[in-house]
Amino acid sequence: MTARNLEWSAAHRPLNGAAESGDLCVVHPFPNGLLIAVLDGAGHGAEAAAAVKAAARILALYPDESPIPLMLRCHEGLRGTRGAALSIASFRMAEGLMTWLGVGNVEGVLLRSDPAAEPESESLVVRPGVVGRTLPPLAAAVLPIEEGDTLIFTTDGVSHGFAESLALDAAPKRNADLILARHGKDTDDALVVVARCMESVS
Repeated sequence: MTARNLEWSAAHRPLNGAAESGDLCVVHPFPNGLLIAVLDGAGHGAEAAAAVKAAARILALYPDESPIPLMLRCHEGLRGTRGAALSIASFRMAEGLMTWLGVGNVEGVLLRSDPAAEPESESLVVRPGVVGRTLPPLAAAVLPIEEGDTLIFTTDGVSHGFAESLALDAAPKRNADLILARHGKDTDDALVVVARCMESVS
C-alpha cells in the first residue's frame, strides 16, 4: 500500500491460528504526513484484542498529533483494560522528519538507504511500561528521513535480528513476509510492519 510518499505492508500471524489477536497495526494519513503505530495487547485473546482496538480508535481520531500527546490519550483511553505496548512513528513529509516513541515491547528500527550514512540504522528506545496501566516518563526522538529509508516495527512475537540481511530495495510486503517467516515465534501473536520512503521527502 502507498500513502503520503510511503509504501508500507504488514504481515501478521495470530497465536495458534486464533480468531482474535492482541497485535494490531494502525496506519492513518494526515495532511503532509502519515501515522504508523503498532500495538501489542497484554496477554492474548479477546481481552488483549479489546485493548488494542480501543487504542486504534483513539489513534484514528488524532493521527496528526505528535507521539507524546497520542501516547497520553491512549493511556487514558486504555484504563480499565489489560493495557498494551505501543510504538508510534509520525512522518512529517514536508519537513523530512520522523518522530517516534515507544512504551513496552514493540521494537522499532530505521534502516538507512545511503550506504555512507552514519549510523547505518537507528533503533527505537522503548521505555518499560504498559499503556493504560503504568506509563514511564516520555521522550520522543526526531530523525531526518531520506528516500529509501525503511522503518520496521515488530511485536515481541518476532525474535531479534530481524533486520539483518534485508534487501532494502525489495518491496515492503516481501520484507514483511520474509521477517515473519524467518523470525516469527510459535509461542505468541506476531506482527511485522515495514514502511519505505518512496521519494525525496525533504
